[in-house]
Amino acid sequence: MSTVIQHIETLLVDLPTIRPHKLSMTTMACQTMVIVRMRHSDGIEGLGEGTTIGGLAYGPESPESIKRNIDTYLAPLLIGQPSNNVHQLRSRLHRHARGNMIAKSALETALLDAQGKRLGLSVAELLGGARQEHLPVLWTLASGDTAKDIDEAMLRLEQRRHCDFKLKIGANPVDQDVRHVAAIKEALGDRASVRVDVNQAWDESTAVRGIQALQDAGIDLIEQPIHAREHAGLVRLANRFNVPMLADEGVQDARDGLDLICSGFSGAFALKIAKSGGLHGALELAHIAQAAGVGLYGGTLLEGTIGTAASLHAWATLPEMAWGTEMFGPLLLKDDIVVEPLNYTEFGVELPRGVGLGITLDEDKLAHYSRK
Repeated sequence: MSTVIQHIETLLVDLPTIRPHKLSMTTMACQTMVIVRMRHSDGIEGLGEGTTIGGLAYGPESPESIKRNIDTYLAPLLIGQPSNNVHQLRSRLHRHARGNMIAKSALETALLDAQGKRLGLSVAELLGGARQEHLPVLWTLASGDTAKDIDEAMLRLEQRRHCDFKLKIGANPVDQDVRHVAAIKEALGDRASVRVDVNQAWDESTAVRGIQALQDAGIDLIEQPIHAREHAGLVRLANRFNVPMLADEGVQDARDGLDLICSGFSGAFALKIAKSGGLHGALELAHIAQAAGVGLYGGTLLEGTIGTAASLHAWATLPEMAWGTEMFGPLLLKDDIVVEPLNYTEFGVELPRGVGLGITLDEDKLAHYSRK
């Protein structure tokens, strides 16, 4: 008799951040994760995580909608189904439910975690094997205070924790943001790479002015300066400047990637399992980018340890990423809900070892931080 999915539980978990995290659309002081516990008839439990930024400030899914839609619509599609054919179950979810990519990513992660535990393999091994065991990780400077951001960057360099930094801009007037970024780059000099993420805050004419100033200041990468749907504008910006453009919200999946590439885009793609509906979807996008010579960047929606580990298993199967990763989500949180945190060392993070994701829940911490 084949193993089947018996029960899917979702939990809303609220973890405070180490400092306010300022983006163009919101400021975060707490991160809410949706933790998925998927139990199978052979006694194995798979773990997954669905996380977004600032409730509905970032995108169409909120933690509450992720939980409700899994409980009401997606879990019933999986319960009673055979456990071991992940591709078939992914197809079932996509056939019967539109969108909800973060929720689908959480469920796919739980399926892969359980399958790895069942077969005695890591998720990276399920995906073909890890090409790298240590992945570079940048740090986002998002306090909004120039002096504090400089001090924070210097400390991370001294700790050998991070040597690449991203600044969240777009909430302030463009000239103010440029002064802030240029001052930080000047203070860090050649000791660190500095990039910016505008989170779609500019129109194209503002972007032209802002990007020119940022390029002159020595910034290495400009992430999603204009609205996600303005593919033609992003292509124009990529062709106009020497500093590369990084498509993030504008490239959700492989279809978006193909459209941008066919339009002449020559920058880089930010991969996120959450926006692509899971690890396989993100890797499909990665493979299209690789074929076209587009650089890769391992992105985050500020997931906790479970979601970050899932991403790391996917990124580890790829060749070296041209722009590294930003898998620092757990470091932004004051506490964790796992027994053994990820090992951040030497400007990066170690791929978790063990079967499945290599992650074990701390039941006491989970109970403490779960929303009642």
